Amino acid sequence: MPKTTLIPYTRLPRAHHDRHVLTSTVDVFGVAHWLLAERAPQPGGEVLPFDALVVSVDQGGNVERTELSAVRARWPRPDRLPDGGFVLAASRARRYEDMNQVQVFDALGRETSSFSVGDAIEHLLVDESGHIWVGHFDENPIGIRRWSTTGQPVWTSDGAGIPGLFDCYALNVSGITAWACPYTDFPLVEIRPNRPDQPVRVWANRVRGAKAVAVHGERVAFYGGYGEERDRLAHGELTEASVEPTDVGLLTLPDGLAPGRRRVVGRGSRIYVQAEPFTAWGVFDLSR
Repeated sequence: MPKTTLIPYTRLPRAHHDRHVLTSTVDVFGVAHWLLAERAPQPGGEVLPFDALVVSVDQGGNVERTELSAVRARWPRPDRLPDGGFVLAASRARRYEDMNQVQVFDALGRETSSFSVGDAIEHLLVDESGHIWVGHFDENPIGIRRWSTTGQPVWTSDGAGIPGLFDCYALNVSGITAWACPYTDFPLVEIRPNRPDQPVRVWANRVRGAKAVAVHGERVAFYGGYGEERDRLAHGELTEASVEPTDVGLLTLPDGLAPGRRRVVGRGSRIYVQAEPFTAWGVFDLSR
């Protein structure tokens, strides 16, 4: 199969390599963020609040540091808010009324609010307006929701007519629009909450198991899959009702190797990929 190589995007400065990388993401404006702690979290038991450092690096290499106080999540899902603050969420919640699951921090790293969005978070992505999109995996099949930073649901997939929405395999948030590719039917779903006449559009899709999706105009790319297809990059074109496949290949690291363990983030036409040891992001851009 033809290979497409990721383009190097950003790197964690070497001065911070002595800290443990809890997680990392790329925000809606293209800035990469690493959440760092002094040591790796220990399995089991309660998590005592700890201080963490967010190192933010834009595409030009400019670096910003934000200290967060009293982080409570062992395995947090992070993103940056447009005002410079951050949101962190524990991917697992012991009970739905756990009001400590999501923490919102201001630009100085101080917690300003906390609330719950439900157990089993697969994706947490902030849009340009500062709303928080959350997709869940199959241990809590409640769909896709968009939240305010004070914990108010402002859009929900309930009754939206999305077929087979049991596990949100792929979620892409760009501007204030979300794209999803959920298990079990794997349709391509476009969600525009500010389009009251038709907030949701659905296209039938034959690509199964993708972990990330990129969209540019009428073109679509799906990354990932089951088993031997975990590095697959499948392209398609949108018709009125379906995604028609065009070609398929492999997405590799800049050196041509397979990523192995990786994190992926979809943002508009871009799919960002970060391979172990999770200190560098590469990017595939469908618009190029």
